[in-house]
This record gives sequence, structure tokens and C-alpha cells, in this order.
Amino acid sequence: MKNITTRAFSKVPAATAGFWVLKIIATTLGEVGGNEVSMNLGLGYLAATILLAGVFLAMTFFQIRARRFHPWLYWAAILASTTAGTTLADYVTRSIGIGYTGGSLLLLGLVIASLIVWRLDIGAVSADDIADRRSEFYYWLTITFSQTLGTALGDWFADVAGLGYAGSTAVIAAALVVILLLHARRIGSPVVLFWAAFVLTRPLGAVFGNLFDKPAESGGMGLSRPAIIAVLLALFAIAMWIFPQRAKKHEAAAGGASDTAAPAIEGAS
Repeated sequence: MKNITTRAFSKVPAATAGFWVLKIIATTLGEVGGNEVSMNLGLGYLAATILLAGVFLAMTFFQIRARRFHPWLYWAAILASTTAGTTLADYVTRSIGIGYTGGSLLLLGLVIASLIVWRLDIGAVSADDIADRRSEFYYWLTITFSQTLGTALGDWFADVAGLGYAGSTAVIAAALVVILLLHARRIGSPVVLFWAAFVLTRPLGAVFGNLFDKPAESGGMGLSRPAIIAVLLALFAIAMWIFPQRAKKHEAAAGGASDTAAPAIEGAS
């Protein structure tokens, strides 16, 4: 029987300029929010991680169970992942004591391992084609590791490399500009460039957030974390309004048997 090709929607948003704006705001918010929960509320890194990981698991459960892309649900899961990643990275690097270098190497290895297993199992690691639950599982697993890596890597740049929060922000932002130029000139694999940018936006948000919320003696501005969170939430809501998030369309073969959720077809209610 001849396969019928349909126009299906991915379960995640297209990687437009608006996507990256929201990603940077979300990672900055996650860094400050994680610090608020673990430090200001006095829960400590482990208890805060358990609490925030529960929220993240709940959000990803509903996200994966959904049969089509829902912008606010997707970004709620991203916010939960980056907040939990902040406290988890702090627990790994500080409480366990493996340090920023060891933590960064460990988490980078987990990101790479996740992508390799995803590639071997599915055959591709493109974030444009997340329309079934197996692909989406790997997608969120990779995101979990990358969000956690970001905090450790940001701390490595700021403390171990001695760049401070402002210097680290400039260096990581410059690296992202290089990736943007490579993408614009069609140099290198789009998939590799996407995941490189996805990983690097996390430490950018981490050091940028710490620039505002860390005390002056640590190189920050010492601003109120609740106030920063309120401002970032407002900016996030405005960015969601300015940059409407839509799922990317892709070709899908209809009629085949699958144990995964069926992608939403264009025009379906």
C-alpha cells in the first residue's frame, strides 16, 4: 500500500528569533528562581532540587501526553527544567564537591551521550521533528542535561576561568554570535549548530542572572531576587505576545502503525 504524505506539526516550537529570545529569558529566570528557592527560602540544594524536579516531571508529563503543541505548556516545562537544573547543578558541584570543572565535564558527557543514544535509536536528533513520544522523551532528556550543564558551565566561566559574571556574559554572547553567523552562512550542520546554541544559551542566562542577583562582593549587583523574578516574568509574558510561538510543520507518512501519539494534522481542531 502506498504511503500518504501529510503535513504534520512538531510538538515543539520552530527555532525562530522569538524562540531564542524566550529561551534566554527563561534560562535567566530559571537561574534566579532556582537561587531564590534554594538560598532565600532556605531549602538547600537537595530539597530544592527534589521539589523543583517534581514540578518539572509534572510539566513534561503533560507536555508529552499532549497530542499537539501548546505554547504555554511547552514554555512552562522549559522554565521548570531550567529552574530545577540550577539547583541540581549547584548540588552536584557544591554539595557533592566535584567542583565546577568536574560537574561541567560530567554534564557535558551526559548531553553528548543523550544525543548519541537518541541518534542510534531514532536515526536523527533534529529538534524540528519532535512529533512522537520516543523522540520527545530524548528531546526532554537532552534538555534536562543541558539545562543543568548551563549552571555548572556558567559558574566555571565566572569563577574558575576568572571572567566574572559580566565577562562571562560577554564571552558566551560572542560565542552565540559566531554560531548565528555560521548558521546565516550555512556553514556546518544545522542540527549541531542548534544544539550548540541551545546548550550555550543556558550558561548565558546563568551568568547574566547572577550578574544581577549575586552580592557585590561576589561580583554581582545584589538586587532583590523576587524583584528580578517579577521583571523577568513580565518580560517573558510580553515576549510571548510579541513573538507568537508556532509548531514547525514537517512531512509525515500517514497510515503506518505506531505506538506513539499521533501528530496533529494541519487544519485539525
